[in-house]
Amino acid sequence: MNARLDLTPRLRPLSPRRSAILSVLDVGTNKIACLIAKLKPRTGGEALKRRTHSIEILGVGHIRSRGVKCGTVVDLAAAEDAIRHAIDAAERSARLQVEQVIVSLTAGRLNSEAYRAGIDLKRAAVSDTDVERVLSAAGAYAVQGGRTVLHALPIGFSVDDNTGIKDPRGMLGRRLGADLNVITADMAGARNLMLAVERSHLEVAGVVAAPYASALATLTDDEAEIGVACVDMGGGTTTISVVSDGQIVHADAVAIGGHHVTMDLARGLSCRIGDAERLKTLFGSVVAAGADDHDSVTVPVLGEDDRTHRNSVTKAQLVRIVRPRVDEILELVRDRLIRSGFAGIAGGRIVLTGGAAQLTGIADLASRVLGRQVRIGRPLGISGLPEAAKGPSFAAACGLLVYPQVAASEHFEPRPHLRRGQASGGYIARVGRWLKESF
Repeated sequence: MNARLDLTPRLRPLSPRRSAILSVLDVGTNKIACLIAKLKPRTGGEALKRRTHSIEILGVGHIRSRGVKCGTVVDLAAAEDAIRHAIDAAERSARLQVEQVIVSLTAGRLNSEAYRAGIDLKRAAVSDTDVERVLSAAGAYAVQGGRTVLHALPIGFSVDDNTGIKDPRGMLGRRLGADLNVITADMAGARNLMLAVERSHLEVAGVVAAPYASALATLTDDEAEIGVACVDMGGGTTTISVVSDGQIVHADAVAIGGHHVTMDLARGLSCRIGDAERLKTLFGSVVAAGADDHDSVTVPVLGEDDRTHRNSVTKAQLVRIVRPRVDEILELVRDRLIRSGFAGIAGGRIVLTGGAAQLTGIADLASRVLGRQVRIGRPLGISGLPEAAKGPSFAAACGLLVYPQVAASEHFEPRPHLRRGQASGGYIARVGRWLKESF
């Protein structure tokens, strides 16, 4: 990949034979969450065979997000302060100090494109060098102005007329082909997120696309093999990932999510945003029950200092406000899947996760709108999570702990060799190198 577009750091793959303590940071529109966990090599077992390590949570910290809108940092000082508080809470819980974090990214108009390339083999058998050459050729097409590459994932290889090959090394042939799925984001969204983290005196060890992280946390091995779409309904963004044959083949995002439901409630009921969020969390539903026309809840009046002044609304009224926005989100997801051309590859199954996936009745509604089987996805195979973090809203954060176990499958151009004493530096240093190379 062109170094000028490669400002996001590459995470060093985790050795399957070594333990490690990792810290991750999920910066969302509604909350900022930090998890600290110990990863230990697996000793065996059938569940989640693709994972090389077991994950034990040591510390959790989460706080209401500030300075972030639709996954984008819009107030650097406020975002930095919220990140510091989330990190501090996790450090106190784990009794450890965090120095570097793996960060999720939902902003920057996430985009996923497949590229294909082929090369003639210099020798009869495919070598490691041949694999690197063909992946580099495919990745060269992904270079776009103003974009940064987050992931470059080999989907499959071909040797002469034989396709669907997962590992071509050692095979005999005359021509090697490769398909590469490249996930990119706008450079500005990525670099401002990294700057907010590094201003908190933390090193960014890696940046992971949020739809990829959510899929890693919530999908079973069989789902990933057969074909499935993972839809993460976050606060300001809904992300989509399509996984087939164990590989993520498509990723996308729409800038609308659960926070928009909260704002609809605040406007429709003329109440405070905090009160609207509480109503959504406690009573939010997309289907009306028989008694909802009679069951009522009280809402403090907006602008009244005396909170004894309250309005009474029925649960059916709440449904009439919540349902149209959720319909809109699901219809956008359906249209994006169809437009991508990967709707068929996703099979007949959707895994719905994220904070907004906790709305009552949303699985049945999603099944009707999307025309597929739908289940609610929660983090799988992670021990030590507190009860509050076991739900769909922590899927992306937990997926960041899974990512180092699969990072070795990605392809990136080797970085230029650094002279002795020359450090790779943080975000500011990387931007400095980019400016020198570009101008």
